[in-house]
Amino acid sequence: MMTEFRTVTTEADVVLLDRALRALSHDLGDTHEAGLDALRAALTGTTPAAYGLLAWDGDVVGAALYSPVFSTARGAAGVYVSDLWVDGATRGQGVGQSILAEIARRAGKLWQAEWMTLAVYGHSTAARRFYERLGFAPQESVTQMRLSQAGFERLKGEGR
Repeated sequence: MMTEFRTVTTEADVVLLDRALRALSHDLGDTHEAGLDALRAALTGTTPAAYGLLAWDGDVVGAALYSPVFSTARGAAGVYVSDLWVDGATRGQGVGQSILAEIARRAGKLWQAEWMTLAVYGHSTAARRFYERLGFAPQESVTQMRLSQAGFERLKGEGR
């Protein structure tokens, strides 16, 4: 199999990425609220919120969404992989690892990323084993915190 990688730049690419991310949400039993408009807004403009990548072998066999992060503790930029999907028929053939390697190369070139982070759902034991085989390790001393959209809107209005 010869996998090629494409940065999501065209409207057709956005549609393919949306389809892949919807499949990922379905596979995880997760909600999926990001539609085409949200993806377009995140992936375009002078300061994109994220980058999209398609793995292609005659059709989309994998996709990812990733963005820059910076850690003062590490003293370097990194890359956060928010979504990684590989088509069920293609899993186990190295596509997921190839996508992560491509993201590492691109993030290293774009913003000098030196490390990678991602989150794994607790019920995704196969995904966790996959990431651990690649050298990812859980961060036992860190609790991921999330502020809801309503809380975010309230916070934006504070101190005005």
